[in-house]
Amino acid sequence: MKVLVKRVYDKPDSKDGFRILVDRLWPRGLSKDDAKIDVWLKAVAPSNELRKWYQHDIPKWPEFKKRYFAELDNNSEAVSELVNYLDKPTVMFLYGSKERQYNNATALKEYIDSMLTQ
Repeated sequence: MKVLVKRVYDKPDSKDGFRILVDRLWPRGLSKDDAKIDVWLKAVAPSNELRKWYQHDIPKWPEFKKRYFAELDNNSEAVSELVNYLDKPTVMFLYGSKERQYNNATALKEYIDSMLTQ
């Protein structure tokens, strides 16, 4: 199983595998047909409060991850639902942010990777 991260606005590709939107909000201006989403897991996205606090302010990244990981630790039902989809050869976490490096999907991949290697 391989977990990858991609911006939902980037063109879908057959190599993407199983596509999971991991944002709480639907991406603006993108139709459900164009998005080619297999499943939308709002529950694994950061809370609205955390998302609004972070606002992709890069210096807040370490604290954002700490708070987000704590939210995930306290949301075992949503994390379990996500883990159930990881039996596919390739899983793509999709996000809407313009920020390609410091976004919730990247943090979620880090969380899942560390969880699966324990």
